[in-house]
This record gives sequence, structure tokens and C-alpha cells, in this order.
Amino acid sequence: MDSAASRPAVVIDNGTGYTKMGFAGNVEPCFIAPTVVAVNESFLNQNRSSTKGNWLAQHSAGVMADLDFFIGDEAIARSRNSSTYNLSYPIVHGQVDNWDAMERFWQQCIFNYLRCDPEDHYFLLTESPLTAPESREYTGEIMFETFNVPGLYIAVQPVLALAAGYTTSKCEMTGVVVDVGDGATHVVPVADGYVIGSSIKSIPIAGKDVTLFVQQLMRERGEHVPPEDSFEVARKVKEMYCYTCSDIVKEFNKHDKEPGKYIKHWRGIKPKTGAPYSCDVGYERFLGPEIFFNPEIYSSDFATPLPAVIDKCIQSAPIDTRRALYKNIVLSGGSTMFKDFNRRLQRDVKKIVDARVLASDSRLDGEVKSQPVEVNVVSHPIQRLVIQKLSMRNMGQAYAEQILSSRGCIDVKILLGIILRAVADRNDGRNGLSFPPPMCTSIHIWLLIFTQLSCAFIG
Repeated sequence: MDSAASRPAVVIDNGTGYTKMGFAGNVEPCFIAPTVVAVNESFLNQNRSSTKGNWLAQHSAGVMADLDFFIGDEAIARSRNSSTYNLSYPIVHGQVDNWDAMERFWQQCIFNYLRCDPEDHYFLLTESPLTAPESREYTGEIMFETFNVPGLYIAVQPVLALAAGYTTSKCEMTGVVVDVGDGATHVVPVADGYVIGSSIKSIPIAGKDVTLFVQQLMRERGEHVPPEDSFEVARKVKEMYCYTCSDIVKEFNKHDKEPGKYIKHWRGIKPKTGAPYSCDVGYERFLGPEIFFNPEIYSSDFATPLPAVIDKCIQSAPIDTRRALYKNIVLSGGSTMFKDFNRRLQRDVKKIVDARVLASDSRLDGEVKSQPVEVNVVSHPIQRLVIQKLSMRNMGQAYAEQILSSRGCIDVKILLGIILRAVADRNDGRNGLSFPPPMCTSIHIWLLIFTQLSCAFIG
């Protein structure tokens, strides 16, 4: 067995808003950092302006441009304090948009944050649904040729989220994953561990849109928030105060009758002058998450509510899987963590299904009575971090050894079976799953067992 098999695998879950990174066997991610890179543009401009004859200056500028960059919170701080650093977001709407920035981001994750030698560890990376095959090829090229990793597995986030949600020994890998991240929302049907690709639905509303809508509402109301800080304030208001209501009209009445009870107050400090400021947080508390259920209040470009998208997704799946899909709708992502989000979603999907059943019965004049369809939206403690961290404390080490002993590419279905065995062992106390609480944006993976592949297997 090679040296990488005896060391914990590296798990990096890259999301549009945040990246979660750590090692297999940890209770939670070692680091959660914003997916952003700050690059010193002065060196790049110097490199472009240098004459062709001055090759030494060109070389020095290129080297410094490759070295002088920051990621995560440090990148955001640098861009605020210095005008020479420009922010670059390598992932847009769940897809890698800037591969140079993405490679730099991975470099810092591996060497500066995790402080490990990539040649000594297997790697598990994640991708969103509908990712092009070319993207996987680029990822594999960077990992194998730049970082020289011994083994790589790229997993689809919703499948891992579905497996992560099980807390019982009865593990049927069939369900619909509603993955609402910071930059993309996907509804992904999974049958027996396999994604039904033709039925995947995507909507252009995600966590960042909720933040922008909250920012817009506060601006229109005339709240005294510094313009340069308004987006960050809106994001914190969203995470701290927003919730999902059952009836928007009743919620307006409640706020009007008892403003002291429902209106919150935000206090901050202006970043440039240091002067304190405050603002009220009112209707946006429930209007923010409402864009998932009534998107027309936010944008006229898309008007299909999330429950209707889920119903269309299931109806487009094979008919023999539909009841099982309705029965197991799994929430994934930080933007599904709003209070009562799962109850509202289950109620609205149930209304659509019941209306269809009643219409079918009326057409048959009662000759044949349809069986009721069970609708169940699953919410669990690690929902916000399912992928960020299905922490798998000791899970996978023993089973990884079984996999690695074969020294060959492993069939995905066999891997899923091994994973589910490990999840089932949780009930016997042999392997511990720890569900701690941290922060934020997308729920998916520490199905760390996947990283233990001994071959360079992509896809």
C-alpha cells in the first residue's frame, strides 16, 4: 500500500460563495473561506508595459504577479485597504469561470491553509450538477500536472447530500435534492444513487439574490447604510434575521400591529470614518426568502416558484420513481436554513400534488380512487454543511483500506454500498457521525470515503 493510503484524504468543497476544506476523519472542516482571490494588478500592468527588450523586468513582474495574491477573508481585507488589489471570483453560478484564479485558490488552500504535500494525499473535490465534461478535464489536468496528486475523485454534490442525510440503517438512495447555494439553485432527482440527468432543473434564484433583494429593500426605504458596506450588511441581515412566513399578507399585518416586536435594529461602524450608524430591519426579514415562493416580487425574468419547479422535476422523472422522489425531498445549502423553510416548501408541494390527484379523481367520476401521494421534505442538523462537512469522524478508514487493497478503479455503485454500510454502522456505535453547527453556504460533503480512491479516477 502506498504512502497516500496511510494518510487522511484531502476534501475541498468549492462553492460559489464559500469553500470548505479539511481532511478525512475530521469532525468538521478545518477552514471555511470565501471563494475569492485578490491579485496585485500593479505587477500585471508592469508586465504588460515593459518593453520587449527588458526581459528581466518582464520575468520579475510575472513572478511577483504569481506570488503576490491572497484568498478568502484576507483577500477581501486587502482589497479594502489597498487599491492595488482587485478581487476575482473564480466560481460564478456554480461553474468555474476563471481557471487561473481557481488554480491560485487551490494552491493557497493546499499549501497555506491545509499545509500539506499534495503528492502524499488523495483528493476529493466536488462539482455542481450540469457541469460540462471539459470542466472535469481542466480540474484533473490541474490536480495531476500542477499538484501531482496520486488520486482524485470528483463527486456530484447532490448525491453526497442525499447520502449525508441518512441517520437510519434503511438507506435507499432515491430522492430529490434541492440544493440552494449562494450562486445557483438546482433540483436534482436521484434514483438508486444515480442522477437522472434529463430531469435536473435549475433556477436563476439563489442565496446571493436574497442578499441583493434585502439590500434593495433597505435602500428603497432610505436606511442610512454606507454604500460600500451595504451588500455585507444585507448578507448579515439575511443570515441573522430572515425567516420564511406561511402567509405574506398576515405577516405584513403582524409587523404593522406590533412593530416593536418584529422590527430588529442593526448597528455598525462606517469602514472609512469609523463613525457608528444604525438601521431598522423590517419587512425584508420575511420578504427576502419569499422570492423562492413568489419570484415575481424580485424579478420579472423568472416567475416559477420553487415548489412548482420541484413538482415539474419529479413529473419528468420515470413514473416508477415518482412516489419515492416525493417521499424524500432533501434540502441542501445554506440558503435552505431559513426558519420554517422546509415546512413552507412541503406545504406548497403538497398543495400541487393534492390538486393533481383531485383533478384526476374528478375526471374518472369516482370509478377509480387514486392513492394519496406522500410528500416529505427532509431537514437535518447538518443541512447547511452537508457537503461542507458530512464529517464522518471515523467513517471510511476501515472501508478505504478495503478499496485501496484492490489497487484498481472502483465502480461507483460499489463505493456507494460501502459508504452506506459505514453510515448504517453509526447506529451500532462503531463509527461516529458528528453533526456540529458552523456557518454557511452549501450543504454537502464530507463523504470522505470517496477520496480514498487508489486510482486517478475522474467521473
